[in-house]
Amino acid sequence: MNIAIKVEHLSKSYMIRHQGQTSYVALRDVIAEKVGRTFNKTKGLAINHHPNIIKNKEEFWALNDVNFEVQKGERVGIIGRNGAGKSTLLKILSRITEPTLGRFSIQGRIASLLEVGTGFHPELTGRENIYLNGAILGMHRAEIKRKFEEIVAFSGVEKFLDTPVKRYSSGMYVRLAFAVAAHLESEILVVDEVLAVGDAEFQKKCFGKMQDISQKEGKTILLVSHNMQAIRNICTSSVLLNEGRVEAIGSANDIINRYLSRFSPSDVEGISETIRKLPKDESFEIISIKIKQNDIETLNLGSHLPTEIIIDYKVQKEESGLRILFDLVDDEDNLIFRSFHDELSEEIENIKPGRYISKAIVPSNLLGPLSYKIIIRAGIHKIRWCTPDEGIIIPVNVSLSGTYNKAYPTSTFVGKLGLSINWETIPGNEFF
Repeated sequence: MNIAIKVEHLSKSYMIRHQGQTSYVALRDVIAEKVGRTFNKTKGLAINHHPNIIKNKEEFWALNDVNFEVQKGERVGIIGRNGAGKSTLLKILSRITEPTLGRFSIQGRIASLLEVGTGFHPELTGRENIYLNGAILGMHRAEIKRKFEEIVAFSGVEKFLDTPVKRYSSGMYVRLAFAVAAHLESEILVVDEVLAVGDAEFQKKCFGKMQDISQKEGKTILLVSHNMQAIRNICTSSVLLNEGRVEAIGSANDIINRYLSRFSPSDVEGISETIRKLPKDESFEIISIKIKQNDIETLNLGSHLPTEIIIDYKVQKEESGLRILFDLVDDEDNLIFRSFHDELSEEIENIKPGRYISKAIVPSNLLGPLSYKIIIRAGIHKIRWCTPDEGIIIPVNVSLSGTYNKAYPTSTFVGKLGLSINWETIPGNEFF
């Protein structure tokens, strides 16, 4: 059999406690609760029995009838919104927690990297934790010793190898933990969003290592990430979880496009809430920001349609050099481009007090099918920002629904831009 992981009707439930009260709770009630819990003999003293307290329990299913198979050597991305059950699934497969219902089988030794410092003892040094972690994964000391130098070199923590890991930063923790998990002789590597703690250079190094060990060593990889570009680059297939259930299974590209297409106009409501919380500025006030395609508000931008960015604002008093702009950045915070409301003007003009609407139109077939951020800012040229320094950040996605750039019909290659470039090819002899 070539099946590395088989999950059958897997479910996990938790009991959630809700506490309400019809009146105030006095300090004596809290003390009574502690006494009641400790001795459990004096009935009626615990807060559970206090007439002013109402306690309810609710059963919550983090996973519900999950079924899928992973082939040996396959690289599978687990995606979904926060609370979809991704981390719970990995914890069950890593045998950290038990399922409520269902079963799963794993063929091969599994190495997991789920939380910063998982499997590390804070009082032990980095060197000692490498051996400890390896032993937990079932490795013999000789196996660990053979890989030791590679692990240390990859982690980049040579200078701190004999320092207790409780003094490590979260980034150093992750570097060492990933190095151990990736280099020791396991057949299956399970990685949660923990790599997001590392810097961009180390993330790139980790993703490259995962591709390498899968292709050259035949390791099976399960990766949970909100970085859709990482899933596209590393994974051959993907599982989409939604509220604890498997919504779809298929190729990484298809599943990611399906997931991104779920972002609807209802997600736009958060923009208005962000604007309401902005600090007041004496010269400038944003009233609303809308992002539209085909006159419909959305944060999911199909590449075949132009996108309108509409900023409604008030100028409270005339300022020299007031400018409105937006940045488009990718999910690794690399700037794609910046655009000003007056960039076609020869001079920076003064804006008189009043209400204005500035609209920018981003052309179709400009962006590749990835996750991006539009960052709205306003400021007085070379003096100060009128919006927060970090700007108003709006996450957007580009999916490939409908007609799209022919550069991406079925290819797994995805670039930051999706431009349609006109080419012309003529016989070489026409140049001479």
